[in-house]
Amino acid sequence: MTNASHVTTFLLMGLPHAPVLDIPLFGIFLVIYVLTVVGNLVILLVIMMNSHLHTPMYYFLTNLSFIDMWFSTVTVPKMLMTLASPGGRTISFHGCVAQLYSFHFLGSTECFLYTVMSYDRYLAISYPLRYSSMMRGRTCALLATSTWLSGSLHSAVQTSLTFCLPYCGPSQIQHYFCDAPPILKLACAGTSVNEMVIFVNIGIVGSGCFLLIVLSYVSIVCSILKIRNSEGRHRAFQTCASHCIVVLCFFGPAIFTYLRLGSKDAVDEVVAVFYTVLTPLLNPVVYTLRNKEVKKALLKLKYKVTFSQSKSML
Repeated sequence: MTNASHVTTFLLMGLPHAPVLDIPLFGIFLVIYVLTVVGNLVILLVIMMNSHLHTPMYYFLTNLSFIDMWFSTVTVPKMLMTLASPGGRTISFHGCVAQLYSFHFLGSTECFLYTVMSYDRYLAISYPLRYSSMMRGRTCALLATSTWLSGSLHSAVQTSLTFCLPYCGPSQIQHYFCDAPPILKLACAGTSVNEMVIFVNIGIVGSGCFLLIVLSYVSIVCSILKIRNSEGRHRAFQTCASHCIVVLCFFGPAIFTYLRLGSKDAVDEVVAVFYTVLTPLLNPVVYTLRNKEVKKALLKLKYKVTFSQSKSML
């Protein structure tokens, strides 16, 4: 990627807040980050160790947990550095490129994965007898791989369109991580074409995935209403409710940030906290507290650990 940039480092201005809040915000975001990483690691461990959870739904959930763990890692540690000291605000040009690519790679992959997960739930509820034959291991692996490849391609387009422009200064990014909209404001060349292509690119991916998810759940609701057993209906609604909560928390703030005109830096930064910091934490919380199978697996894992510890002490 070659351009005429003279800027070698950028300065991340961080979240808009009073300096006196540096330490409290650092503590809050550090706790959230640790809980996010540990929570998603626990989900990965539980699903891998429990053979009863080796199903398509939990296969996609392991992909989601892995993405959320790294999605949070791409942005939160750097944000903590900006809160810890003024020197932590600087980021190299190439480091900024890497952060933007990683952020959009993982974010768009998660977007595609939510769509695949909604399709999986649609097949499970609408075609229960044929589900196992329709969602075999090879099919699941192919769907998961396609989400990662699509995310990689989408991110490559975003990154190329952002950094093909020259950057001569200033170098202050009005955000707590490198993202396309605030970076494009620093370019010393026309950005209207780049902004339009990025807007359309994100719009097609985000709106397309969200529309497919909505259509899947409309079909799911219609199928659930046909279930005569009230217990079966309740179980089906409960299974889908967890996915809907996480999807809304991810797509809502993201659409607000990227698919609207008249972007405001302060508002965008605060809203970005929802899908970069809070949504990755919601995955382990929602899928453990609202899922009986995962809770049972957690209890079994806890029992095994306790039993092995007591056995070693004897």
